[in-house]
Amino acid sequence: MVTIRLTRTGAKNRPFYHVVVTDSRSGRDGRYIERVGFFNPVARGNEEKLRLDTARVDYWKATGAQTSERVAKLIKDARKTVA
Repeated sequence: MVTIRLTRTGAKNRPFYHVVVTDSRSGRDGRYIERVGFFNPVARGNEEKLRLDTARVDYWKATGAQTSERVAKLIKDARKTVA
């Protein structure tokens, strides 16, 4: 099954996450099909906190991809700020 989930990068105590489309059998930070955005939970000042390619997310969801709980919330937040 294809899932849309977060993969962690960044330094210790300074997380940074990529939003990726991946096979559910691969590991958290393993191989992925496509990177569709990023999430920076510790963004300060003018730093961008969230960027998502919603067109690609819609495409993958239309083909049957499932989202993790956190990514579903991030997608909802991204759509709220655009509208």
